Amino acid sequence: MVATARALTPARVWWSAVRPATLAASVAPVLAGTAIAVHDGGPRLGAGLLALLAGIAMQVGVNFANDYSDFVRGADTPRRVGPVRAAASGVVAPADVRRAAIAAFGVAAVGGLVLSLVTDWRLVVVGVACLLAGWLYTGGPRPYGYLGLGEVFVFLFFGLVATVGTVYVETLRVTPLAILMACAMGCFATAILVLNNLRDLDTDLAAGKLTLATRIGRGRTRALLLGLVCGAFAIPIVVVVLKLAALSVVLVLLAIPIAAAPVRIAFATPEAPELVRALKRTATAELAYALLFSLGLLL
Repeated sequence: MVATARALTPARVWWSAVRPATLAASVAPVLAGTAIAVHDGGPRLGAGLLALLAGIAMQVGVNFANDYSDFVRGADTPRRVGPVRAAASGVVAPADVRRAAIAAFGVAAVGGLVLSLVTDWRLVVVGVACLLAGWLYTGGPRPYGYLGLGEVFVFLFFGLVATVGTVYVETLRVTPLAILMACAMGCFATAILVLNNLRDLDTDLAAGKLTLATRIGRGRTRALLLGLVCGAFAIPIVVVVLKLAALSVVLVLLAIPIAAAPVRIAFATPEAPELVRALKRTATAELAYALLFSLGLLL
């Protein structure tokens, strides 16, 4: 990986470190939340755009912080297969990656602060919690990403907080529909992380990075992935049964073939390059799911 990275330009290394394929985990919750806000009586689109900016900046900050901290802790080695890590590439100075993480978190903080000032000051507490969770994922004295708790963070912040938060800043209300669809977004975002940790299982074990995948093993990690994807597609059916939205929201079921492909890959092979492709397809599936849900809800 290092030799390959050195053949790249700094701009390409930085772009790879952003992990653009996974940014759907930030966009999809805001898209679904805005659709719910429209369904519930009309959104404040300016607040939605600020939520999108804060969400993307937050994820980029987490990616950079993870890049830097994994390098410092020795978790990124030449054996690792996946997107080029900036700090380990030999092209970008690790200190620059750390500064980039802080800058991205700063953008997220400013966006979150403005949202709090124009909606509800109590959101400042939520924003501080997001920033702390983002840095402490792989940073700090006892990073919870090394304790097998990364999936909990992703479900909570890239699912519940991102989706319900979007609905709240646009409508000043939290509804059962928002909570249920936040769980669906959380399932997809968590599935992306599960695939990431499944890909890195062997190298994480060698480096002493105890993710959930290293703790429960490959077979149970695959089962978890399947459960998360199935759970995401079960939620719209629950929504219809509870009469929280029209039958048209089951349009999301059209995304099943997109989501099924990466699950099949995960069960078929432990090869890292294939799991990289599966991870990207899962991000695509989450975005397709959010688009289809939004279309179905607004029909």
